[in-house]
Amino acid sequence: MTRPFPRRALLAATAVLLAAALPPATAPAVARSLDAVREDGTLRVALYEDNAPFSALRDGKPAGIEVDIAQALADTLKVKLDLRLIDAGENSDGDLRLALWRGDLANSALSDVMLHVPSDRMFAQRNEQIFTTRPYLQQRLALAWRRGTTEDFETLGDIGQTPIDVEGNSASDAMLLTANGGSLRTNLKHFKSFDEAAKAFLAGDAPILAGTRSEIEGALSDTKTPRETVGITQVKLAGPIKTSWELCGAVKSDSRDLGYAIGDAMTAMIDNGTMKQIFANHGVSYDPPTGY
Repeated sequence: MTRPFPRRALLAATAVLLAAALPPATAPAVARSLDAVREDGTLRVALYEDNAPFSALRDGKPAGIEVDIAQALADTLKVKLDLRLIDAGENSDGDLRLALWRGDLANSALSDVMLHVPSDRMFAQRNEQIFTTRPYLQQRLALAWRRGTTEDFETLGDIGQTPIDVEGNSASDAMLLTANGGSLRTNLKHFKSFDEAAKAFLAGDAPILAGTRSEIEGALSDTKTPRETVGITQVKLAGPIKTSWELCGAVKSDSRDLGYAIGDAMTAMIDNGTMKQIFANHGVSYDPPTGY
């Protein structure tokens, strides 16, 4: 039995064709303006709890690339960071609804901004209750390969029958299942999560690991795997599955002044090298969004 497609990988990587029907909110949730955030002295930022290397609990504390980005945003606005780690739901639409504009049944305070949101026109049009900021990252699918057990490849057709460790029902899985007329289906060894797939690969399982470049580099950094022992090939493939997409932040639609301020801060972090340094601190290369 397969589990639902992971929110952060598939919804960011593919354009969903049908809008989800959402139940009406029982009462309008009030978003905080930029002035309200500054007056309160805190910036409430929602991140995903199990989303390494971007955000995860380590030794009981939040850590990761987007944890550092959130702190930098709060510092720019001269407020304290109120970080909320949330579980991933079935899709990004529901996550934004709970975090930013409708809330939960317990009437918890809404977050001001959420990171790791797909920057996609169809997605934004479908979610009229939110306003997306300028993108801060170009995310790409990639394949890691163990030197000495397989050779570098230029196309997926060069892989032949080499086994591939991959998170089941992820964007990488969808891409590989449909690539080259489905010829790679028998190559795939499925795992419940990318973390499990990466651990198997690093333990000597399949010679190839599929994931995003950030996930792969984060796993290599966490395990202190010598980079000269693993090659990384970025995937380029025409078809229904996106192999690259941009990530951005999101605020509630009537908090656009806050969204603009967040976007300006992101742009400054890209321009002055802060964003690249944050990624480097976690052993991950930084790929700026289109236009930077």
